[in-house]
Amino acid sequence: MRHHPSAMERLRAAGLRPTRQRLALARLLFDSGDRHVTAEMLHSEVIGAGVRVSLATVYNTLHQFTDVGLLREIVVEAGRSYFDTNTSAHHHFFHDASGQLMDIPGDDIAVSAVPRAPNGMSIKSVDVIVRLEDAPAVASVA
Repeated sequence: MRHHPSAMERLRAAGLRPTRQRLALARLLFDSGDRHVTAEMLHSEVIGAGVRVSLATVYNTLHQFTDVGLLREIVVEAGRSYFDTNTSAHHHFFHDASGQLMDIPGDDIAVSAVPRAPNGMSIKSVDVIVRLEDAPAVASVA
């Protein structure tokens, strides 16, 4: 059986002090499997759990968790980011109408050509977001 580290263990391993607010957010993020959340979604959840925390603190904490590798930020469009608890190499489907972000296993997409990085830089990763829309309804023939 695989050991899933507790929120406290994750924070300490990442070098973050386990404050009350960080612990509350980490538990919501990590205790129920992989998920994609926006700062606003997480803020609503933490308030619903009875923890008083500002939206600014949620944003700051999500960015701290991302900086230490606990989360991965997925920017789906300017000003709209999701935070992914699955930090392994993988890609995403994004459904424009619902705002739902879904994982695509990393091996399911092959990128055959990547341009050379500009001088003085190297490519860190390639992230693919496949945008979805609802399929048109098919008329039935009577």
